[in-house]
Amino acid sequence: MKHPILIGITGGTGSGKTTIANEIFRKFDKSCITMIEQDSYYKDQSNLSYDERTKTNYDHPDAFDTELLVNHLKQLISGKSVEKPIYDFSIHNRKKETVTLEPREIIIVEGIMILDSKEIRDLLDIKVYVDTDADVRIIRRLIRDLNERGRTVDSVIDQYLNVVRPMHMQFIEPTKRYADIIIPEGGRDIVAIDILTANIRQILSREDK
Repeated sequence: MKHPILIGITGGTGSGKTTIANEIFRKFDKSCITMIEQDSYYKDQSNLSYDERTKTNYDHPDAFDTELLVNHLKQLISGKSVEKPIYDFSIHNRKKETVTLEPREIIIVEGIMILDSKEIRDLLDIKVYVDTDADVRIIRRLIRDLNERGRTVDSVIDQYLNVVRPMHMQFIEPTKRYADIIIPEGGRDIVAIDILTANIRQILSREDK
């Protein structure tokens, strides 16, 4: 198997990075592309009680098992399959089950902290930062946490002001300087998605020659 193309897609919470990643994923045959979400690599917290786990700062680099993610990316690059963890936010811990990911020609890596890690950056061929205004991001996060994670409005706002926003300014916003491509107002940006897709296809065609 030839060396795969690794595309990193990052941005703040609610920026639209997941939508961009999913749209690109849909542009290719599933036999040649796979996606690995950084959210799946939050650290195992089985050693902590539920109450202790609820206090985890998920917007800090230390919350992630970056060593495992890097190891899995290297295995995929070398043509080996990996067992991707499944993180359950309702219990603030990993599930016992895993998902098998097979090596593919295109690997999308998506998450808020992927450009914060030099080890991950060095593996990426294309680095994308989705840059969306804070007011749009907090509204999107509010809707997601209310609908998908059973949160209250007050808890989401409190967490955003006291944790998410300061962590974004400290760890995520600065990584914009590492990006090859910056997509403003992320989400369903058809032009940006088409440009990225065309670039990926061009690289694949060069690899085939």
